[in-house]
Amino acid sequence: MTTKAVALLIVIYRNPEISFSTIPLPFESREEVLAWICKNQLGRRNLTPEQKKFLMGKLYESEKLARGGSKERAHDENGRFTSMVQNDPLRAKQLSTCERIAAQNGVGAATVKRAEKYAKGVDAAEDAVPGAREEILTGRIKATDAEITALAKTPKAEIPAALAELRKPKQERQPRKAETSSSKQTLSEISKSIQGHQRQLTTEERTFLKASIDNRYQERAVANGSLMMCEVQGAKEDFIRRWNSIFKEYPDVFEDSDCRKIIHDLTEDAVQYLLKIKEKTL
Repeated sequence: MTTKAVALLIVIYRNPEISFSTIPLPFESREEVLAWICKNQLGRRNLTPEQKKFLMGKLYESEKLARGGSKERAHDENGRFTSMVQNDPLRAKQLSTCERIAAQNGVGAATVKRAEKYAKGVDAAEDAVPGAREEILTGRIKATDAEITALAKTPKAEIPAALAELRKPKQERQPRKAETSSSKQTLSEISKSIQGHQRQLTTEERTFLKASIDNRYQERAVANGSLMMCEVQGAKEDFIRRWNSIFKEYPDVFEDSDCRKIIHDLTEDAVQYLLKIKEKTL
């Protein structure tokens, strides 16, 4: 409840002669109430970035729970849920909950999903240390999204110490061992996935490599190049598929400065190589 709402209630309580009216809103569950509150709060213009992320995350979480995983329910302009008419072609093309919330708030669907994880981290902090939610959402605790999200997976007994560390100026903070280890492991996994030549070959790849080497000592068949172009095209498609798979599985790499630098360097190497090929052949 906002400060203005509290002040209004105090005025009404102290002045019973003031008449007012209420409008009952039908809700079927607690989650629908939370979704309605979050949707209306997101319309405020004075939200901090932390508050907007938290509200988007709670809205997404609440709507998913309220609809029970069904895609047959729509969300009206008042924040209430309504049944979707299956034979209505317009409703049949309805966006997913995540996509709809993203469109309503001018962000991407991935941002909404990350906001849900952020909200769970804020809730975990509040559960362990009452009052922590307000500190985070008002910016008194200055932390990255990753640091707040990590609180959701931190044992409750360790959260007070983690928050105490986050209250310190950034230059005075000590890196948490669990986070450092996890970060290094993630970077290592990403590096190995991208740099496939450094991993151990599978049995199938060994067989293919042996056959390729053996073919070097055999008389080459006359070819018009179409076979090799298929190989080049397959290599290109495999490269795109693997990078897309990595970025889909690890979307947070774009928020990590070290990961972004690695991606930038690898991309630059690939671009320079392709430019050399282009200059030689075209």
